[in-house]
Amino acid sequence: MQHKKNWAYGLLVVSIILAILGVTTANFIFKSGTAGMGIIILAALNFGASRRSKDVWMIIGAFLFSIIGDWFLSNMNGDSLMFVKGIALFFLAHVGYLLYALMNGKIKWKFTIILLAAYLVFFFWVLYPTFTDMALMVASLIYLLISCFSLGASMGMKGNPSAKWSYVFGIILILFSDTIIAFKEFLDFHMFDFLITPTYYLAHICITFSLIKKFEITPTTN
Repeated sequence: MQHKKNWAYGLLVVSIILAILGVTTANFIFKSGTAGMGIIILAALNFGASRRSKDVWMIIGAFLFSIIGDWFLSNMNGDSLMFVKGIALFFLAHVGYLLYALMNGKIKWKFTIILLAAYLVFFFWVLYPTFTDMALMVASLIYLLISCFSLGASMGMKGNPSAKWSYVFGIILILFSDTIIAFKEFLDFHMFDFLITPTYYLAHICITFSLIKKFEITPTTN
């Protein structure tokens, strides 16, 4: 039986408004709005369900780490250590995305290997020559690996197609946003900087929508 979650969709509209404000202002409350609203929506859905889903906490944790990581990146002011800390927190966010996907399916290995090979070529051929800080290089490489595995795992998710593909699209948007950040920070290439935050916020909205759909179709989960 399908259960409507109209209030959740209403809050998702608020999340869209916060995304617009996050793009157009420098206020960190707005910049963390999509992840923060995602936490509120998902926690409320989970607590309101007849049986709570363990996998939902993976996404709530991922959103929380994203907010903290975004704070480090927003306040780094050229400090590479702050950048490394931000990457570490976003790595933990990707662990959450990866675990959620694995709890709802299995990794698509062929896709993951192809994706990983492409990004490793990009990393070692394009980015590696620009690194002067070993810690930053290692952190960036590890983050690249977890990002590819997160997307590969999302491709193997089972269940409602709307829930799956909105989640996959959300992870793609995060990877896309991170790729633009790599061009900006390591190659001093700024043509697509304007896409970084819109794609990042839209990723949170898509992932939140995915889980709303999951609760709508299957209100009681593992």
